[in-house]
Amino acid sequence: IWEIMMSANNDFDDYKEITNVLTAHYLRGAISGKGSEMKPSFHNDSSWYGYVNSDFIAGPIQSLYDWHDGNGAAKDLVYNITKIDMVGTAANVRIELDNWRGARFTDFLNMLKVDGRWQVMNKVFYLHS
Repeated sequence: IWEIMMSANNDFDDYKEITNVLTAHYLRGAISGKGSEMKPSFHNDSSWYGYVNSDFIAGPIQSLYDWHDGNGAAKDLVYNITKIDMVGTAANVRIELDNWRGARFTDFLNMLKVDGRWQVMNKVFYLHS
């Protein structure tokens, strides 16, 4: 199920650009196991937050790339971008990810159009039990 919510000052091209940034970089990097492939989807100053069991994870985005490099490829990853909510140059994206090396996650990505390019400003994730 896809839900697209756009304000009057957004057009369908913004939706396509967001989808392309996430599939060409973030999700491709997840599948390949290479943080460097994820990097173009994130702003340099972005961060990530969530829990792995009872451990609170928080930090600069480089720590996500390092974590990902250390955990390897998610070759059987199944994903669905379920919601994109845009207003002007700001967007929130929800992605359901299944079989990320055996785990299921829900990601909430806040994005901003910076210098004409959509970038993830922060990631908040939920690890399903």
